[in-house]
This record gives sequence, structure tokens and C-alpha cells, in this order.
Amino acid sequence: MSILEFSLLVWIGSFTAGLVGALTGLGGGVVIVPLLTSVFGVDIRYAVGASLVSVIATSLGAASTYIKKGYTNLRLGMFLEVATTIGALIGALIATFISVQALTIVLAVVLLYSAYLSQQPKLENPENESPDVLSTYLKLDSTYPTPDGVISYQVHSLPLGFCVMLLAGVISGLLGIGSGAFKVLAMDQVMRIPFKVSTTTSNFMIGVTAAASAGVYLARGYIDPGLSMPVMLGVLPGAFLGAKILVGAKTQVLRIIFSFVLVVMALKMVYNSLSGG
Repeated sequence: MSILEFSLLVWIGSFTAGLVGALTGLGGGVVIVPLLTSVFGVDIRYAVGASLVSVIATSLGAASTYIKKGYTNLRLGMFLEVATTIGALIGALIATFISVQALTIVLAVVLLYSAYLSQQPKLENPENESPDVLSTYLKLDSTYPTPDGVISYQVHSLPLGFCVMLLAGVISGLLGIGSGAFKVLAMDQVMRIPFKVSTTTSNFMIGVTAAASAGVYLARGYIDPGLSMPVMLGVLPGAFLGAKILVGAKTQVLRIIFSFVLVVMALKMVYNSLSGG
């Protein structure tokens, strides 16, 4: 395979990754890493380095559109980033004391159950709910646009959501995977904010986290420009397209895509664990 053919195939895969990452809030890494390692035989460290570049590109490409349209809750995202950052540090510290294979199986089961939960009927804009005192104090409640006009929503169970975000950070630090799935689930299922707000805020958050991680990989020489360039050039237009699709997409369709990606992630984690990958 020539360099041109390799770059073209990587670009196509990256475009798909950016599209999926922008629609689901998971980041493009959930597609990029398996694609580069399993299909193209790229070393996992360089694949993760290119994946981090793709996550940053996805976040930047999609976040600008989401913020402009009024979907992303910036105050909530920055507040929850504190939890994921602390969790990532904890995960990195305890990584050597825990069986990663066993933990991977447990996380795969959690992802499958999460995919099931995300398909359960859920009222997007529940009424007559008492406001969360802490969320109100921190001014985290906000609004988002819908076909019926701008609708306000309230953030609930903030302490529990903060704890889930802490767990997401720990998982990211332990396994070196993006924790976008858990971020979306924490906001959607625990804090009960609209699904589109959950995915767009997650897109904003994963870019901040990935930027910090990318610095470490860059310092260690694991970000190859020849690999990262076609990845970034593919992810960016995919992310922009995904952002435009999300604005007009039905929430149930987004939930189906989200669940499908979770199932694929879970099966991939189980396969890697059982095969020693």
C-alpha cells in the first residue's frame, strides 16, 4: 500500500470518526484507535496519539457550532471538568494496583447496560420538578433551542453527577480511553438535562481533557505528523457535518446512534481483554 492510499483510507475512516464523535459526544477516538490498530496495524501508542489529535479536532470543530447555536452549557462543562481531571490523576496513580483486564470486563457490562438505559423513554423537558439548590446557586441551569423555541432546563443531582464524572476520569486514567460515554450518561441519566445538551457539553469537555493528555504524548514522541495529519484533516469536516446534522436531528435517532456506538465499544473492550490486547 502506497503512502497516498494509506493516507486516503485513514482520511475516510477519520471523517467517519469525526461524524460519529460529533453526533454522540464521545469524540472520534472510539473509532480512530480500533481503526488504526486493527485495520492498519499502527502501534497502539501512536494510534492513541493520533486519536487525541482527533478528539481535539472533533471538539473544536463541533464545539464552535454548538456554542454558537446555544446548546453547550459552558458553566456546567467547566465545573465538571474539575471532577474528570481529579479522577484522571487518581486513575493514573492506582493503575499499577488494579487488574485492567477484569476492570475492562466490568466496564463493558456497564456500557451495555448504559446503552439499554439510554433507550428507555425519558421526558426531555420534565415539568413541575423542584430546582436543585446547588445548581441554582452555581447558576448552572440554562436554556437550549428547539423547533418550538428556546426551552429552559434545570440541572439535577449535581453532587451525584460530579461523582460519576470523577469515576469517568478514573476510568480514563486507568485504561487510557476517552470517557465521553460516561460524561454523556452522567448528564443525561443522572443530572437529567436534555440529550442534545449532554452530547454537546461532552464534546466541549473532551477537548479540554484531550489537550492536556496530548502534551504528554507529544513530549514522548508518540504523535507522528504523517499519521496525525490525515486523521485531523478527516475528523474536522466530519465533526462539522455531524454538528450540522445534530442541530436538526431527532433526539431518539441520536440515542440509537449513541447506544449502537456503546455496544460496539463494549464488545471491542471484551475482545481486547480476552485476547490480551
